[in-house]
Amino acid sequence: MKARPISRRAVLRGAGTAIALPFLEAMGPPALASAAAGAPRTKRLAFLYIPNGVHMDDWRPKEEGPAFRLPPTLEPLRPFRDKLLVLSGLEQHNSEALGDGPGDHARALCCFLTGVHPLKTDGANIHVGISADQVAAQAVGEQTRLASLELGIDRGGQSGNCDSGYSCAYSSNISWRSPTTPMAKEINPRAVFDRLFAGFGKKGTEAEQRKRDLYRKSILDFALEDAQQLRGRVGLNDRRKLDEYLTSLREVEKRIARADLGKADLPPGVTRPSGVPQDYAEHVRLMFELMALSFQTDTTRIATFMYANEGSTRPYPSIGVPEGHHDLSHHGGDRRKHEKLKKINRLHVELLAQLLGRLQSIREGEHSVLDNTTLVYGSGISDGDRHNHDDLPVLVAGTGAGTLKTGRHIAYSPRPLNNLYLSLLDRFGVKTDRLGDSTGRLENLDG
Repeated sequence: MKARPISRRAVLRGAGTAIALPFLEAMGPPALASAAAGAPRTKRLAFLYIPNGVHMDDWRPKEEGPAFRLPPTLEPLRPFRDKLLVLSGLEQHNSEALGDGPGDHARALCCFLTGVHPLKTDGANIHVGISADQVAAQAVGEQTRLASLELGIDRGGQSGNCDSGYSCAYSSNISWRSPTTPMAKEINPRAVFDRLFAGFGKKGTEAEQRKRDLYRKSILDFALEDAQQLRGRVGLNDRRKLDEYLTSLREVEKRIARADLGKADLPPGVTRPSGVPQDYAEHVRLMFELMALSFQTDTTRIATFMYANEGSTRPYPSIGVPEGHHDLSHHGGDRRKHEKLKKINRLHVELLAQLLGRLQSIREGEHSVLDNTTLVYGSGISDGDRHNHDDLPVLVAGTGAGTLKTGRHIAYSPRPLNNLYLSLLDRFGVKTDRLGDSTGRLENLDG
C-alpha cells in the first residue's frame, strides 16, 4: 500500500488529548528532503546545569586534541566520546564578586547563560540579562508549539534571600527571558507530560484531565481511534516507528503513576506534588525522557535542565553519600570529601550518558536526534571550595547537525564562556552580535 503524505504538525486527538507525532516517512517529500544528506536538518539546543562545581582533577583530561583520554568522572560518556567536545579555559568573569561580596552560588547560576553580573538584591528589583537559550527561543521559537522547555529537579523561590543578600530567583533559575524575568522551571514530570501531550489549552489540561483521572485511563486510550486511522495511512516502517513511540509514551505514564503511588509519609498539612519520584535518579531520568520526547516530536527545539538549584544541599544516600552536596564541596582538601564529591559528579554524568543514549536511539532519516542536537553540560563554579569561576567544567555533546568537529579536548587560554554561546547560536541559525560579556566567537570548534 502506498503511504499517503501527512502533515509534520499532525497530532493524535481525543478527549482533550493532543499527542504530537515523531518524524515519519509519510510526512511527505518536504520532510523526507529535510532528512536527506546535505539538506537542512532540524537542530536542537539544550543546556544542562550541575551545581557546586566538580572535582576538577577527575574532570579535566590531561591530553589535548583528539587523542584525549576520558578522566574517571567522564568515563560513562565513553560510548559517545566521538560526539563530545571537552572545553577547558572558559570563564564567567561576571560571576565574580566585583565589589559585591559573598554570593558566588547565586551569581554562578544566573550568570551561566547570561554573562551578566546580577544586581545584588533580595527584593523585587532583580536584574541580570537575557540567557542564551532565550535568545534562541525568541528567534526561532515560533516554529514550534513551545518556544522552549525549562526543566529541573528542585523547586525554587522567585523572591527572598537565598545567598548572602541575593534573591532566590538568581540561585534557582538558569533561563531568563529578559533581565528582570526568569523562566520558572517545571519539576513535576506529570505536569510536563500533560503540557506536552494532554491537550494544548486549559480545558485540555484541567477539565479533560479530570475525566481521564476519573476513569484511570491513559491519554493514549483516548486517542486510540486516531492512532488506528493513522496506522492505516502509513507504511510498514512508519507503523513500527509509531508503535515504538506510543509504547514509550505509555511507559512514561506508568512511571509517573508509580511515583504517585510511592508517596512518603509527610507531616500533617504537607502534600507532595503528584508525579515526582522519591528517587532522585529516577526523577532525572523521567525529565530527560520528557526532554527527548519533546525533541522527537518537534514540540520544542530548545531546552534547559537543572540537576539541582545552585548551592544545593541535597544528600545522595543511594550512592553512599548521606552528607549534603554543598557542605562536601567545601572540602578543604579533605580526601574523604573528595571521594564523595567524585561519586556525585559521576552520578550526574551517568545520567547524562543515559540521555545521550536516548537521543542517539531516535532516528531522523540518516541521522539521530543526538546528531542534530547541541547540548552544553557544565557548571558556573569550577572548584566548590575555591568558588572560582574560571576554567569552568564545560562539555558539548552532539554534532550540531554536522557543524561541530567533535571527539576532542580543546584547552583555551582564558576566554569568556559566552564566546562559546555566540558560536553555538551561529550554528543554530541565530545571529547576534553580542551576548553578555562576549568578546567574539570561540575559535576551533569546527577544526
